[in-house]
Amino acid sequence: MTSTASATPAQGGVQLALFALLLGNFATGLAVLAPAGMITVLAKDLGVSIREAGFLVTAGAIMLCIGSPVMAWVTTRVDRRTLLSAVLLITAICHGLSALAPNFWTLLAARVAMLAAAAVYTPQAANAVALLVAPEKRASSISFVFLGWSLAVAAGLPGISLGTQYFGWREVHAACGVVTFLAAMLNYISLRPGLLGEPLSLQSWLEVARNPLMLLLLAITTLQTSGQFALLTYLDPLTRMRTGGGAELIALLFSLFGICGFVGNVIAAKLAGRIGPLKTSIIFMCSLLVGIVFWALDSTIMATIFASVAFWGLGFAAFNSMQQARLVAAGTHLSSATVALNTSALYVGQAIGSALGGLLFARGLYSGIGYLSTAFVLAALLLILPTRDRS
Repeated sequence: MTSTASATPAQGGVQLALFALLLGNFATGLAVLAPAGMITVLAKDLGVSIREAGFLVTAGAIMLCIGSPVMAWVTTRVDRRTLLSAVLLITAICHGLSALAPNFWTLLAARVAMLAAAAVYTPQAANAVALLVAPEKRASSISFVFLGWSLAVAAGLPGISLGTQYFGWREVHAACGVVTFLAAMLNYISLRPGLLGEPLSLQSWLEVARNPLMLLLLAITTLQTSGQFALLTYLDPLTRMRTGGGAELIALLFSLFGICGFVGNVIAAKLAGRIGPLKTSIIFMCSLLVGIVFWALDSTIMATIFASVAFWGLGFAAFNSMQQARLVAAGTHLSSATVALNTSALYVGQAIGSALGGLLFARGLYSGIGYLSTAFVLAALLLILPTRDRS
């Protein structure tokens, strides 16, 4: 195994590698979030219901939550440069297949294959960060790399929403494929060969299972993600029904959400170095909860809707970054396992949230989606409290 020190390139090389990982997370975010930005147009074009189109999120999330820990184990001895570049290339190819899909079920199959590959990227990118930088820089560096997800929401989702409206969802998938291919090339160029983490064994997973802090953190991730994706998956049609707005309003809201997510992640990266990941995560979880509660008020006043999205966006990516940082800090030698499991927990939450949100949507219980989201996020916030004495 190559040691961290020997695998670490010069400072300029580290910065380029971190940027490549950020771009890879951006591409992965596009793959995961794309249906939320095209759900209304896609459902109409393929002749399926909104709830059925939402199954693209649910089925993809199921694949992601299974694939993340399994692939972390299977690929534990694979060089990170080869692994991360390869999974991005496969994701790009699947975007191309999605663009050519003749019907919903073919599109679903392409999406499942796409996310089987994408499941690998985010946790192994975080693991690569842990190998590239000094321990005192890990929290801020992981936050930087996760800005890619914030950008996927800030620029990607609005672009997907408008692009789908004016060009078509097939063209949007093709564009996402090009971006993902470029990310794959940059990962291959910037990451040095021989970058390997601690090999995972059955004992590694058992050690995680016996660690109360790690289990609490994983439960928190699942709860808060369930709450967010119950609403985020159907934000497009819900906003159209509540306000009568069109694609431009949806794109504006997604832009605000993502910009606030980007700002929140930048602030979190700075705060984490001063007050620690725990206090930082509590601050941004509270912001997230405020945003969800504002939405649950069911107000048609635009100021309330924009405030909801802004507060929610501030906490969206920042909190997830702090979760990753806390898991890495809880056991650096287990970071491949814990970060993979945290990513799996994210996708479990996506599957639970999108499925429950779709169930309520299909029954016309539109206001109930906001209440459901609030309950999940509040439960996650309360569960943070027992982790204070374990950090």
